Amino acid sequence: MQLPELLQRLTVVVVTHHSAHCVADMARTLAPFPHVVVVDNASDDNTPDLVRQQLPHAIVLPLPENVGFGAANNHALDRTSTPFALLLNPDCHITPEAAAELVATADTYPDAAIIAPQLIGDAQKAQLNYGWLRWHWSARGPGATGPLCVGHACAAAWLLRRETTPWRFDNDFFLYYEDEDLCARVLQAHRSVLIAPSAQAIHANRGSVKGKSILRSEWRRGYHHSRSKILFMRKHRSTEQALRTRRRGLWLGGLELIIRLLTLQPRLIARSAGRWAGTWSADCPH
Repeated sequence: MQLPELLQRLTVVVVTHHSAHCVADMARTLAPFPHVVVVDNASDDNTPDLVRQQLPHAIVLPLPENVGFGAANNHALDRTSTPFALLLNPDCHITPEAAAELVATADTYPDAAIIAPQLIGDAQKAQLNYGWLRWHWSARGPGATGPLCVGHACAAAWLLRRETTPWRFDNDFFLYYEDEDLCARVLQAHRSVLIAPSAQAIHANRGSVKGKSILRSEWRRGYHHSRSKILFMRKHRSTEQALRTRRRGLWLGGLELIIRLLTLQPRLIARSAGRWAGTWSADCPH
């Protein structure tokens, strides 16, 4: 199958939030793709208008409020009709050839619900964007050299199969762990999560969101990571395990916050304060 035919089978889905600084590069990356949907999570930096100007064939869905990464992707998936959706962060860049390689891999392995490329970071260094379920074992050794079944893969770049099962994110995860949760549910359904290292994507880690306040961004990052971690433990392990994680997080997080306050480093203080608040707010009933 030729490259244009393979690209016609996928819709690129991008979620933006204060991502104006990414639009020019994103537009250059996505110009060759015939189907593109961009969902904007209530940016205040003119991101939707910039996307319309620089990527005129894209469908732009501006949301009135920030609903979170997973929920925004779900909005886009509701608007797609192609067999595959290529989920891509605004700071993640993939060539049409690499995207076509993902589709070809999906055709070779029809039981795979998610196929992810190898992410490449700064200085052309491969990122560890995949692993196994964290309560079984930690990934060790060299990276994959061929198609490999894994327990989870980072959703910065995913090819999501939509032909047989309309996989969706759990909206309870506002940010972080939503990709690991979906991978866990794919495995529970006896389908596969696959890494295809022959396809690569460039990923500027944590480069897609700037916002007007660095301190607020750091606080939100800490808050949502801690909260989602506990929700994930409750959903996929047990309420008791989640409660233990929460209690430990409150004690250690409080101690970390005190130490950070003594360092007088505002960014670290904001992040630690967010972690403690996210741990406290996590819904974990007794």
